[in-house]
Amino acid sequence: MFEMFSLDFMVNAFLACLIFGLLLSYLGIHVVGRGIVFVDLALGQISSFGVAVSEYFHTGQLWLPIVLTLAGALLMSFIHIRDRRLKLEAIIGIVYVVVSAVTVLLISKTPHGESDIQEVLFGALLAATTKDILLLLLVFSILGVLHFAFHKHIFFLTNKIQQGEDVKLGWKDRGWNFFFYMSIGLSIVFAVRLGGVLPVFAYIVVPAVSAVMVARTKWVVVAVAMFNSVVAGLFGMWFSYTYDFPVGPSIVAIFGVIMVGAAVLRYVRRRFFQIEFEEERLTETASTEAG
Repeated sequence: MFEMFSLDFMVNAFLACLIFGLLLSYLGIHVVGRGIVFVDLALGQISSFGVAVSEYFHTGQLWLPIVLTLAGALLMSFIHIRDRRLKLEAIIGIVYVVVSAVTVLLISKTPHGESDIQEVLFGALLAATTKDILLLLLVFSILGVLHFAFHKHIFFLTNKIQQGEDVKLGWKDRGWNFFFYMSIGLSIVFAVRLGGVLPVFAYIVVPAVSAVMVARTKWVVVAVAMFNSVVAGLFGMWFSYTYDFPVGPSIVAIFGVIMVGAAVLRYVRRRFFQIEFEEERLTETASTEAG
């Protein structure tokens, strides 16, 4: 397996997956917890739209995707649905599909339209340079430190929204909400440049969902999600290298395997260890009440 790391471009690709995978899998726990899984797809597509616009007008290759994505993050963080018949996911889904269509329209007018669309969807990990890795490391390190410092505020807000209390969010809460969306926006901008929209979506959603399926406590869920992201990147790249498949779809396929494995493990635990887990739940409840 590790013979692939004798190639510099494979090393760079794996480092890119490792760097953005760890933070995206953590952010994904909040995305899944808040029930806004379309957000990362929408922001990823907005980032790609920025790339398409910059390519079309031959300007702003770096700053334009960042500005558009942060604008999208600001908009989504302050969207408030008053009509109970509508859900936030529906609005975000509309944003995603419209921006996707406009992105394809713009890319179709570039000299290498079809290959550019493929790159938008699945990225160009194998083309990652040392400069790309250093920039990725800088941005994601800053975001990681900030989220470590303010994790209590973010988890508190996620739990509040998860319990259906979003209607009671004050301006302070909305400020932390914007910080969260801004973090997703920035991380997606830089991750999508190399990883593509669909692998980045997989990195945000699948590790978090699979971790929630097999773990109980908050920090165990975080650890399992990060571990899943590393495993998917490693085995996805090995599968791509060994069988000569595109690396982006290979990583997404491995995420599918991880998801199936988590579902099987969850079924086995509930089917054969139901009594033990029920006793554990009762013990935890009693301890909480005693506290």
